[in-house]
Formats: sequence, structure tokens, C-alpha cells
Amino acid sequence: MATTVGKAPELPASLPTVPTAEAWRAMTPAARLNFQLRVLDALSDPAVLMSEGRPHKKTKTRTIDALGLHFKATGRVVYLAEEMAVLYPGEKPFSPDILAVLDVAEPADDERMSWVVVDEGKTLDLVIEVLHRGDRDKDLVENVERYAHLGIPEYFVYDRARQKIHGYRLSGPGAARYQRIVPQLGHYHSNVLDLELAILGNDLCFLAGEAELPGSADLISRLQGMIMNVEAKAEQAQAQAEQAQAQAEQAQAQAEQARAEGAAGALLTVLRVRGIDVPDVERERVLAQKDVKRIERWLEKAIVAGSIAEVLDEPG
Repeated sequence: MATTVGKAPELPASLPTVPTAEAWRAMTPAARLNFQLRVLDALSDPAVLMSEGRPHKKTKTRTIDALGLHFKATGRVVYLAEEMAVLYPGEKPFSPDILAVLDVAEPADDERMSWVVVDEGKTLDLVIEVLHRGDRDKDLVENVERYAHLGIPEYFVYDRARQKIHGYRLSGPGAARYQRIVPQLGHYHSNVLDLELAILGNDLCFLAGEAELPGSADLISRLQGMIMNVEAKAEQAQAQAEQAQAQAEQAQAQAEQARAEGAAGALLTVLRVRGIDVPDVERERVLAQKDVKRIERWLEKAIVAGSIAEVLDEPG
């Protein structure tokens, strides 16, 4: 269904009309700054800009966050801004919830007070409005006419209160009217963003193919999960290493015990063969000895000794 477009609707008289391109270029930097300050002051008037509360704010912030992360990851250069005053020459200023301009980088120290079309040399490529408890006619009627009149290629409205998306697109350069974007299985495709808009879990979400774009909170949660997984694996590996070490130590102790028992048995055999009497007390002393080297010394003595006392003359 097409939306007929006529003259852009008027905003409240408190908003000054942006000078023409020629007049703007003739202004001094101080005069341009003063005009922007007047615009910002007018747009801060509750009669012009209504605060819609935390849900409205959170949706905008989450959208900017997810889109910004996505474009940074994919290498696309897209300028995104939230509630930035926009100045088209000869038009009333406006402040959309979210704006996007292709092929414009956002510097880390972005000092823009507003988007001045004459200074930037570029118009907006996309606008997203979040409708919660505000003026439905402004977003769904007036802005449809205004943004088409300004030649903004795409316009989306997220009707949060009713959990609906309204999408509009110009049919081509110079088009004077918006065409409604027809959803496919609940997804609204944006040619500008090359993404799908959809409502998932009562939130406006963006998808690249079938994958939902994550926000910073999602990435942090995933990172924390990865860290916890790595820590769990490290703890498991440590436990396994400690268990292996304990098993090795136990095996070594068992081997030492077996060697001691073997050496003690060999000693008693030599003494028996040589006919040397070994009383029970000395026998127990030999069998209780764990020091293999000491038993080996006793064994050497047993070959030539004449009594058990000569063999065991070392302190026990």
C-alpha cells in the first residue's frame, strides 16, 4: 500500500527553519554554532520531544549497540546516532530516535552537535523511530510524509506498545512516496543495513541471515561463559594432574616397598644358606627395614659375616 506524500507537515513554530544551503555557507562559524544551539534548545522542549521512559531509551541504546558492533565486525562504515538533531537546508530540524548514514565513519572523539546536511554533504539513509507511549500520528503519519519528502530511503517504526514493526522504503531515487515494506515470515528487510528487523521476545532485534545480532551484554555474557568454561577445564586438568601425580607417587612407593621386600628376602636367604641363625627380633628388623641401600649393605656383609650381629652392626 502506497502512502501519498504532499508538503512536509509543519513542526511547532518554536523550531527555527534551517537556512538554505547558500545562506548557511555564508554564515560565520559562530553564527552556525548559535543556530545549532537554538535548535537543540527548541528540540529539548517537552512539547516537541517527549520522553517515553526507560523502555523507549533501552530499545534505542540496545539498537545502536548491536548495529555498531555488527558493522565494526563486518568492516562496513556506517554512522549511527541516537536523538541527534538533523538540519536539512530550508526545512524544519528534527531529532529521530536513530539515524544511519552509509560510508561515514564515526571518530572516537565525535564532536558533532547535529547532522548538518550542507556541512556533511550527505543526507540520511535510514531512520528508526521507537513508538512507546508517544504521538502515534507523528511517527506513523507525519514522519512517513516528512521523511519521504526529505528523500530518506528507508524508515522503520518499532511500535513497542503494540509489538509491531512498520517499514517504509522509497521505490528509487527521486521517488516522492514511500512504499510499505512487506514482511517475510515476520521479518522486515532493510536494504540500507542489509539486515532483517524482527520482534523476538518482545524486543526489536536485527538478524544477519538467521543469526540475531548480539549486543555488548550478550558478548560479555558469552565471554564470561567462555572464561568459566576455560577455568573449569583448567581446574579439571589440574585435578587430573594432581591425581596422576598421586598415582605416580603411590606407584613409586609400592615399587620401593617391593624392592625392599625383595632385598630383605634375599638377605634372609643368604643367611639361611650360610647357616647363620636369625632370631625373631632380628628377622623382624630385617623385614621392617624400608631402606633398600641399607639392606644391600647388610647383604654384602652377610656373604662373609659369621653372625647376624656382624651383619646388623649398624644402628637400626
